[in-house]
Amino acid sequence: MRVVHVGKYYWPYQRGIETYLKTLAEGLNPLCDLTVIVSNDKCETVEENIEGVRVIRLARCFHLNSTDFLFGLPKKLKELKPDIVHIHLPNPWAETAWKLAGRPGRLFISYHSDIIRQKYLLKLYAPFHRATLESAEKIIAATPNHIKYSPFLSKLPEEKLAVIHYGLPEFAFPPPQDPARPFVLSVGQLVYYKGFDVLIKAAVDIPDLDLVIVGCGPLLGKLKKLAEDLGISERVKFPGHVSREELLQYYADCEFFVLPSTFPSEAFGIVQLEAFQAGKPVISTDLPSGVPYVNQNGKTGIVVPPGDVRALSEAVRALHGDPETRSRLGRAARERALSDFSAEEMVKKTFALYSERA
Repeated sequence: MRVVHVGKYYWPYQRGIETYLKTLAEGLNPLCDLTVIVSNDKCETVEENIEGVRVIRLARCFHLNSTDFLFGLPKKLKELKPDIVHIHLPNPWAETAWKLAGRPGRLFISYHSDIIRQKYLLKLYAPFHRATLESAEKIIAATPNHIKYSPFLSKLPEEKLAVIHYGLPEFAFPPPQDPARPFVLSVGQLVYYKGFDVLIKAAVDIPDLDLVIVGCGPLLGKLKKLAEDLGISERVKFPGHVSREELLQYYADCEFFVLPSTFPSEAFGIVQLEAFQAGKPVISTDLPSGVPYVNQNGKTGIVVPPGDVRALSEAVRALHGDPETRSRLGRAARERALSDFSAEEMVKKTFALYSERA
């Protein structure tokens, strides 16, 4: 079975969708003839072998409205003669290229998120987008919330949809070290929807607790200035991009994890699963997305309203002051990660969909 996955980027890009795609591709690779096509960050095409997976990074012609335009994609899809094309959305150009290539193979879609910011362009794009979804054999959503809150998926017949949780392999965390001061951890791109400004404001009234925000992005300068203006810059750390080993150490050492996202562009929050595996509870926000489905309020952590500084501060203060609750929630979080969000189950269920009509 020749399977082609079309995504935006691939490892070493380490955002949630790229982590999902890498994990899925490595699991599917022994089961089929797999190729992953993504965008290069320059105008040249490169083919690589990454952990055994064939990855083609096509030349990016230009980037506009969060979309990479790869003019070589239709031709490459024709050349590969796939039995299955599996597109990861949102990615308007991938949808267009599949149609320009003559709709090769059976179409599967991983629907990671609706388009959130480009509202006016979405009005023009919506009919084309609906037609693509209707052409798909199966559309995979990571949680029932993805379907419930999507104006596109919620209108499709149930038989076209499948819920398959994102999954991660089990990580080997290092032994906890004894940090000089207790800290809470947050991880992600420093972009508008992550809500790191809310988290920094929430930390003001908790002077005995530090905050570590791992990641890079365009808001780094603004976030550092916010911490300085609030007089807590010595308690807010920005280590930037870190190695996998360093990140696992941060998970092992933190008291708990916070995902303070403020917009449903945060559709799942795969970092929640990483924190869960480390046995750490999570404070997250009640977004109309998969985030509160993953983190169960009162069971694996605490869920607060998005953008609510006071509620987030109270939740942080509550967990910081209650090690027994942290331990109880952390145990349940690890159990949930390993039982409900395993890479093995994700791969098995995805391949089962491919095989239904093979």
